[in-house]
Amino acid sequence: MLTLRAAGLVDVDLGEVVRPGIVKVDGERIVGVGGPVEGEVVDLGDLVLLPGLMDMEVNLLVGGRGEHPVVSQVRDDPPLRMLRAVENARRTLRAGFTTVRNLGLLVKTGGYLLDVALSKAIDAGWVDGPRVVPAGHSITPTGGHQDPTMFGAYAPHVLDLTVEEGIANGVDEVRRAARYQIRHGAQLLKVCVSGGVLSHTGLPGAQHYSTEELRVVVDEAHRRSLRVAAHAHGAEAVRSAVLAGIDCIEHGFLVDDEAIALMVKHGTFLVATQALTEAMDISRAAPALREKAALIFPRARASVRDAIDAGVKIAVGTDAPGIPHGRNAIELVTLVERGMTPIGAIRAATTTSAELLDVTDRGRLAEGLLADIIAVPGDPLQDISVLQNVKFVMKGGRTFVH
Repeated sequence: MLTLRAAGLVDVDLGEVVRPGIVKVDGERIVGVGGPVEGEVVDLGDLVLLPGLMDMEVNLLVGGRGEHPVVSQVRDDPPLRMLRAVENARRTLRAGFTTVRNLGLLVKTGGYLLDVALSKAIDAGWVDGPRVVPAGHSITPTGGHQDPTMFGAYAPHVLDLTVEEGIANGVDEVRRAARYQIRHGAQLLKVCVSGGVLSHTGLPGAQHYSTEELRVVVDEAHRRSLRVAAHAHGAEAVRSAVLAGIDCIEHGFLVDDEAIALMVKHGTFLVATQALTEAMDISRAAPALREKAALIFPRARASVRDAIDAGVKIAVGTDAPGIPHGRNAIELVTLVERGMTPIGAIRAATTTSAELLDVTDRGRLAEGLLADIIAVPGDPLQDISVLQNVKFVMKGGRTFVH
């Protein structure tokens, strides 16, 4: 048995720091919280313990050192992308994020689900990284926001993609694409419902898939007890996604009161990716894309405040590498700036994310749960920014940062 001893620990349910912080670990599980110190002791001094954080939208196969946002789509082959993803995963774990959802590969892979392979390699202990919940390829129509050819405005046939790689038009192809991702290990599905900011594909709010096509994705996922995440900005697109039964909206920058009320009614989650609106580097983007960002980002900052006030279930997501891999905690800081309480932001990265994943084995420091534990230098309920300075990381009882 191992005992972690710190100045305090965050009780996510109570919303307070309990002092001192005593957590006992045996194998990969927490076997006790509080009480006398037992077994080997790891003294963390003045640090404060928290459950491992979760990021519900990352793209580990994209971004990182050496990547060019346009050229890499046609230059970098899948083996190179996997090697870069290993480094991205390591950075993410060392930042205190012990679970992530990889939402859409957004690259040509020849039909291989690289995020599934990365997840398996991490679980096997071959490489260091967070627990990865993979979605495989995002399902998107030709020319949709998550059609990888849209980010570089490529000429025809420069980057030919297949249904297996998520490019699907019409009900039959959408069903085939969904079944392919599931067959090869996707643990949820991602679908592109509307336009976006940084693709050459028209207005961000415009709906891309018909309601019938969206229902096919939901049908295929829900019959297998999997959830569906939807890239969606426009209010009408969000309403269509919610009514089709989609479980989670990514971004939702242009939601209105009606869409927010519908999300509350149906219990639909929102991964708000608010740090993008402040910290994403768009200096190298085409002028038209920078103009879109200038129009959309201010509206996103206002809409999330309305969603917070209305009680929408908000989970933390960064859309890394929109935010560089390893800087994920900036999203919690931004949510607090938008009006969320510090404990609310921490819950968004722990218990709410666990609820979105439909798991009960993480998100709290409690007996029987996975020993996914981090420690920071200070009280995050008083200063949320200390989460950007993680000093200790344990995942499944194994220490990665100390």
